[in-house]
Amino acid sequence: MTTRRAAFGMFAILLFSYVINAIDRQLFSVLASDVRVALDLTLPQVGLASTVFTLGMGLAGLPTGYLLSRVSRKNVALLGLVIFSAATYLTAYAQGFPDLLLYRFVSGLGEAMQLTALLAIGTSYFYQHRAIAASSLNFTFGIGAIIGPNLGAAILGASHWQMPFILFGLSGLLALVLIVSCVKPWFTEAAPLLVTTEMASITGNRLWSRTPLLLAMATAFSGLSIYGYLGLYPTYLREALGFSPQQAAMAVSCYGLGALLSLLGGWLGDRFDFHKLLTGSLLASALFGGLLFTELNRSLPLHAGLSFAFGAAISGMVYANLSAGIIKSLPPNLAAQASGLFVASLYIPAAFAGYLLGLLKTQFEWSLAGITQISGCALMAALLTLTIKGRPSSSLARETI
Repeated sequence: MTTRRAAFGMFAILLFSYVINAIDRQLFSVLASDVRVALDLTLPQVGLASTVFTLGMGLAGLPTGYLLSRVSRKNVALLGLVIFSAATYLTAYAQGFPDLLLYRFVSGLGEAMQLTALLAIGTSYFYQHRAIAASSLNFTFGIGAIIGPNLGAAILGASHWQMPFILFGLSGLLALVLIVSCVKPWFTEAAPLLVTTEMASITGNRLWSRTPLLLAMATAFSGLSIYGYLGLYPTYLREALGFSPQQAAMAVSCYGLGALLSLLGGWLGDRFDFHKLLTGSLLASALFGGLLFTELNRSLPLHAGLSFAFGAAISGMVYANLSAGIIKSLPPNLAAQASGLFVASLYIPAAFAGYLLGLLKTQFEWSLAGITQISGCALMAALLTLTIKGRPSSSLARETI
């Protein structure tokens, strides 16, 4: 019991550090209009700057998965924390488009290192509850997605656009001290035991087998939908609908409220056919995401409600079960590489989501551009999940955690 409580306590500290990761990721989109004016950027440029950090995340995903087989997970998580916190701090001192892109890209490298390490830690120690362990990360992402936009907008109102980046960049120091002093290697470096016959159905799978690749493709389209929304939705609210920074922050933070349903999504995915859950959730994401960009929708409460519904579907259900699904489709000795495959599949395409939506806006009006990308990509992901035959190993024999 003491060991179990200690493990929960250490995982809670790691999840707290991931809240800071989520805050850093969500901060830029709310400040994008101010950064655009200060640095004289075009809409496609600020759209690219909003999501280019995901290119860093994606490119670092697979290498980090292999790095974890040679370096301790704790050290990789710490290194990632230092890198993305420093890059967030330096974003405040960007002088133009090139160095802004560089800082945003580097922040993604660090965020991917931390995310991949934490996924490997959680799904290895709590192996028999992998979907819940993976979804707990997205749950804490939801907390950061609520805090980041609202607190960032409040700091902006009291100061200038650089100050939120400075303060949130420095906040990583607290998480660094807690992890170094409190998180022990027996927890972070734990390996799952191969004790169940259910593993027999997936031990032949390799990283590039059909099922993990199809799930990775579905993840890529989901990333284009998620980060099209996260990258330029606040800009759409401010520039097309005339919302204030505080109103836009409130609307987009409701997406984070929806992400808090990740634990429910993980629980459902551990117990039922997660393919059906994924398909239904992706169809719901296409519906709610499209409605967010319709001209019928000009009220703040309606935007907040639809953002919550979109976040609940695509972040609370889809994200949780895609990440766990890829890990479930591979044997446990490939858990770190599976985590890296998920991170790469989600974030490499997502790097261009904001730029793509910005380009679509230059060719069409906001509504058609938003529906085409947000809804269309979610529908493509749903079609891919329908082509997957069989089912990766679901929950194994239940453990008491």
